[in-house]
Amino acid sequence: MNLRRSWRQLLQTLCLTMAAAALPAAAHAQANYPDRPLRIIVPFTAGGSSDIQGRLLAEHLGKLYGQSVVVENRPGAGGHIGGKFVADSGPDGYTLLLGSIGLHATYGVYKNLNYRPAEDLKLITIVAEMPHVVVANPELEANTLAELTALARAKPDTLHFGSAGVGSSVHMVGELYKMAAQAPIVHIPYRGSSAATNDLLGGQIQLLFENVPTTIGYIQTKKLKALAITGATRSPALPDVPTAAEAGLPGLTVTSWTTLAASKDVPDALIEKISADLRRVYADPAFRAGLERLGMTPVGNSPAEARAFVERERARWNKVIETEHISAG
Repeated sequence: MNLRRSWRQLLQTLCLTMAAAALPAAAHAQANYPDRPLRIIVPFTAGGSSDIQGRLLAEHLGKLYGQSVVVENRPGAGGHIGGKFVADSGPDGYTLLLGSIGLHATYGVYKNLNYRPAEDLKLITIVAEMPHVVVANPELEANTLAELTALARAKPDTLHFGSAGVGSSVHMVGELYKMAAQAPIVHIPYRGSSAATNDLLGGQIQLLFENVPTTIGYIQTKKLKALAITGATRSPALPDVPTAAEAGLPGLTVTSWTTLAASKDVPDALIEKISADLRRVYADPAFRAGLERLGMTPVGNSPAEARAFVERERARWNKVIETEHISAG
């Protein structure tokens, strides 16, 4: 018994010694973070709103850190291929995720995910909020939201709207419109917003409930027509486009949002350091102006504030998922 107790005490002493030795090393790593290039994983195809934000953030974060910050697109499964990649990236904090509603709030549409987004990803901040814009192919016989609803009801299941994938914000806002307007339109999922936008331009689909940055150029050149903005107020980028509430559908008042997140294995102290560094980025008027020019409202809140916000949004969108019986299988 005495020998067994001695071995146990020896093992406990060794574990405590190793843990104590690791603390200075971890503190040193955090104090010198980053001492090599970082990457921001955008879990959607290039050219979409998330990609635009990721590249703007990478540019300004790279200037702050004096390090290269590379954007890497890893699309698929509504963003969850990229989400799982970041969840498994380890504790060093050099791989970050440009997250979205689909990653953090509407993943309930997927019944067999191979990771748990709420537990396996740590939120650092909400990057920005933005309204969506209801855009249509110019040939569509509707020029207002009310006319769209009337057309959808008169010709049920003949109008098709695209999205960046099942559970993406572009999809969920479309489902919210269906529910609020009682308008029977059909969802067509794509592997990203760029592909959906191309088919909208080509007339293969009739509608998108897209982010402003992705569509503003096409609206300004009359290649697409804007029917309504889903924000509470008109977008400064599209001041002539009425809000959904102004157009008679207050139930479509909604924004989408993006996050910066990391693996659950990244220490909380490093998460807080990155958050503090981001506040310096948000203090740069050029960064804020870059988001605002694209129709986005900069946020840049704390990890705790981001978590509380996402929990409220998850509860909201779960109601839509349940009501509309949305499932990606």
